[in-house]
Amino acid sequence: MKCLILASGFGTRMYPLTLNCAKPLLPYRGKPIINHIVDKIPQGIEILVNVNRKFEADFYAWQKKQTRQVTICVEDVYTEKDMLGAISALNYWIQQKDIREDLLLFGSDNYFEFDMQKYMAAFNRQNLLVAVYDVGDPSRATQYGVVRVEDGRIVELEEKPARPKSSLVATACYIIPTRVFPFISDFCSGQRRDNLGSFIAYLIERDAVQAFPFSETWMDIGNLEIYNSTK
Repeated sequence: MKCLILASGFGTRMYPLTLNCAKPLLPYRGKPIINHIVDKIPQGIEILVNVNRKFEADFYAWQKKQTRQVTICVEDVYTEKDMLGAISALNYWIQQKDIREDLLLFGSDNYFEFDMQKYMAAFNRQNLLVAVYDVGDPSRATQYGVVRVEDGRIVELEEKPARPKSSLVATACYIIPTRVFPFISDFCSGQRRDNLGSFIAYLIERDAVQAFPFSETWMDIGNLEIYNSTK
């Protein structure tokens, strides 16, 4: 198994903090945001981090401080409008790195406290596994992919609904079996794709998608309000 962390965003919702610093490298609870993910990945799993040209040097400097091997994968873009997008970047690196192993995938601005070993143990090696979290109130779910789960499977995902049907949301924490890689390629065919949730909505019409519910702390550090209120 390998791990890919998506960290190529420009953090525009976090300006001015992210004008000259990549959001994943901002300090959070004693260490860079991204390290809250890296430090949970079991030893022996290769970690790849997708970054952009603007913050390339900063990530290489961060890489040198790590106590384990991390591979920096540079997306050849300098501005947000040129980004491949999350799913297209995922597809690109699967192909460029010739990944032939199941893949842990994380959005770099996720902060979570669930047990990684339990998460990986829940993976059946056949179906994509998404960590899902109850934010407690449907009104708080409007910025996320809201899911409906039946018998352990995600059967519906509605991306950023104005009137969420529930408070259960998909996080950017996936385990992807190699069997699903062709679905990713087909989804990206002919156009750029950004939203991870849109891919899940696409996939559940074609294949089973498993859910991993957890109740430990989770947050998407997506804006200054969230970042400043939880430090």
